[in-house]
Amino acid sequence: MIRSLTPDDFQQVIKLGNLVHGEGYLNLSSLEKIYQMGIKNNINAHFIAESEQLSPTKNPHNSKANIVGFRLTYAAGKWPVDRWCTPEEWPVAIEDMCYFKCNTVAETERGKGIGSQLLQASIEAVKQQGAKAGVSHLWQQSPNNSAVGYFSHAGGKLIKEHPSRWNQQHDNSDYLCVLCGDDCHCTACEMVIDFS
Repeated sequence: MIRSLTPDDFQQVIKLGNLVHGEGYLNLSSLEKIYQMGIKNNINAHFIAESEQLSPTKNPHNSKANIVGFRLTYAAGKWPVDRWCTPEEWPVAIEDMCYFKCNTVAETERGKGIGSQLLQASIEAVKQQGAKAGVSHLWQQSPNNSAVGYFSHAGGKLIKEHPSRWNQQHDNSDYLCVLCGDDCHCTACEMVIDFS
């Protein structure tokens, strides 16, 4: 089941995000900030996927459903355009561009279309918020390059590749990449979906 993310979901989302992307990827402070950046005109652009099956975040003492995936998305006009963005290549103005922050699916649930469902839910929400397109930095080193694959399948077009986008020297973070450890050299593929 796909539904809107709420603060009650934060702990499971943090745990799953750090499991999939690496320790330090999310914490309560960062997720609270991200959450606010995704709400505009009282419309929430963040979504989760739930399952009753056992997942990496399952707490047997908690009666809540398991979160097996999540999509975090910034509303247009509510996120900072940084040096890893190429707005001169975008099909719409900066103020009309949302940012697809991350799409995360538990390893046991991959290949079932959950990522695509989460993306489509966010696209519908940001369109209601007034966005005309969305940009994302896709993890090229994801298993079988699935991140770029699913985004391309949804209509995403490559704008530019950014080697070492998540290297810890750029933002002084404590993030530990699941592939590179504390010296990440993974490539971010800047991709855009135009839904104007």
